[in-house]
Amino acid sequence: MPFDVAAEVIENRRMSPDYNVLSLAAPDIARVTQPGQFVMVKTTPGLDPLLRRPFSVFEVLRDDGGRPVGISLLNKRVGVGTEHLYAVESGARLDCLGPLGQPFVPARPPDRAWMVAGGVGLAPFVTLAEALAGLGTSMTLFYGARSGRDLYCADLFTRLGARLVLATEDGSAGERGRVTDPLRRALGDLDRGTTATIYACGPTPMMRAVAALGRDADAPVFVSLEPVMGCGMGGCYSCVVRVRAGGESRFVRSCLDGPVFDASAVVWDALEARH
Repeated sequence: MPFDVAAEVIENRRMSPDYNVLSLAAPDIARVTQPGQFVMVKTTPGLDPLLRRPFSVFEVLRDDGGRPVGISLLNKRVGVGTEHLYAVESGARLDCLGPLGQPFVPARPPDRAWMVAGGVGLAPFVTLAEALAGLGTSMTLFYGARSGRDLYCADLFTRLGARLVLATEDGSAGERGRVTDPLRRALGDLDRGTTATIYACGPTPMMRAVAALGRDADAPVFVSLEPVMGCGMGGCYSCVVRVRAGGESRFVRSCLDGPVFDASAVVWDALEARH
């Protein structure tokens, strides 16, 4: 069962006028969090917004002895709730429920792991990268955004041994273009007998393109979807996603059956229609 805690804000690191990393004291959640899981956070003490908001666990924070003591969240302010999370100060307390959802399954050697992140789609991958590093799996992060100003925390991945491939639409960091461009080349350059498992999170069109590239290259792709969630525990049915199973399609709840899905099962037309 998930834990529901009043987590104290340890630190609010503002990285730009829009992005921040919020560190929360939540040892019970940190101790059992698996790669790609999320928490539901009450972003304000009042009624606006009334409902909690889902956030991928960005980092599991540890003390000097390696014991889990908290979690961090990668936040981009786009509305009332995220505005509050950008402004909140150390010492405040936020109601936090988690961990929730189905996690990533880290690839094991000799398989390679390729993470594809678009913007704040980076959020679920630090915990995955830590798990991959622990297994000794070779990993690459393909990280894309509109501009170099929107790329953050890449050093967390290089410290874990990940190879970093950057792409920006304006060419201000890495190569100019979409992050799927270097991914396409990398798939084409794979040696015979070498396999790569692909993990993706970001804008829906990006994830759909990654799924298509993986299908064409016969590489498994797993995506972390980010539908709107009202409760995070399956009660409100606000996060339904259409998937294919056994030759038929059906709706499942992302908070219970996801947020991690096999990309080949997702009905992408239905998902894009919701965005």
